[in-house]
Amino acid sequence: MGYLGSVLTTFLAESGFDCVGYDTGFFKHCLLYPPPPTRTILKDARDIAEADLKNIDVVVHFAGISNDPVGKLDPSRIYDPTRTYSFGIAKLCKRLGVKFIFASSCSVYGLGGEELLTEVSATHPQTAYSLNKLQVEKDLRSISDKDFSPIALRFATVFGHSPRIRFDVVVNMLTGMAVANRTIILNSDGMSWRPNLHIQDLCHAVKCAIEYVYHRPELLVLNVGADENNLQVIQIAQIIRQVVPGCEIKFLMEHPELDKEGLVRDRKVKNGGDTRTYKVSFEKIKRVLPNFECKWSLERGVKDMAALFEHMLFDAKIFRRRGFYRLQELEHLYGNGYLSDDLRWLKNRTNNILGQTMSSGS
Repeated sequence: MGYLGSVLTTFLAESGFDCVGYDTGFFKHCLLYPPPPTRTILKDARDIAEADLKNIDVVVHFAGISNDPVGKLDPSRIYDPTRTYSFGIAKLCKRLGVKFIFASSCSVYGLGGEELLTEVSATHPQTAYSLNKLQVEKDLRSISDKDFSPIALRFATVFGHSPRIRFDVVVNMLTGMAVANRTIILNSDGMSWRPNLHIQDLCHAVKCAIEYVYHRPELLVLNVGADENNLQVIQIAQIIRQVVPGCEIKFLMEHPELDKEGLVRDRKVKNGGDTRTYKVSFEKIKRVLPNFECKWSLERGVKDMAALFEHMLFDAKIFRRRGFYRLQELEHLYGNGYLSDDLRWLKNRTNNILGQTMSSGS
């Protein structure tokens, strides 16, 4: 029921897999358009049990908090449990003989220069989220052996439409505001580099990893993306401006009044500068998974997204819906007493929020 899972389950089902979703439901009602039905276990990942994995061949583990901690909560209150339950699920898979694929991130590289970073390059995580990904990878290495060979897919920054779209990721945000407002607002100076990955290519990579026969006593780490999709944020904005006619590019530092809701603002950007800048090499995945190939350029993905938005009469009101911004949605749930300090549903409020419909969410 997240941005990625809402597309991945459908992709795998259409590829012949019998998929079961497992989700706590934070973003169940945050819908841009209705998703196809997916059999779903509505439980917290911290509560996964052996019975939940009965007749399961592969676990693809995406569950986690994808932004900075909520409100004033200590990062350890958010990410220590994520590390703990990820390790617990992996150990459970090892005991049951279930293949385990972990959704990691290229953001672990954090701070790079002009060189293309490989899977053996030094990592410099700039956020608690990125550090958490490295910690889980470390834990997976500690239990890898001839009988348990997990795979960690370090995804580039994902873009593309989804039933539960996120507008707090760079390409989606800039495309959404271009269509809705004919203005692209950059929350930084745009000079930082990002590797980018279309959501359909992500799904293809997961499918290839599921099908890949891997039996070595070590964690397999693969960067997922395409070299040509390493772009500066300003280059992304320029591509979008070419796709969506009549757009202009503005900088938030010069026009703070353009983000009254605080949706565009990034808490990791200081004085227009973004320390997260890195370019990534994707040569290894082409060698290890020869059937994998990125088919979506950034321009093609933006055209596809913009066409959908234009078709559905996308406007500024839709773009500003809180549910499409994960941190803001979690802060709303927490601040209004739906979630505890450790981001568990409070029992007296759970049925209310999970029962909300598309029209009442976000």
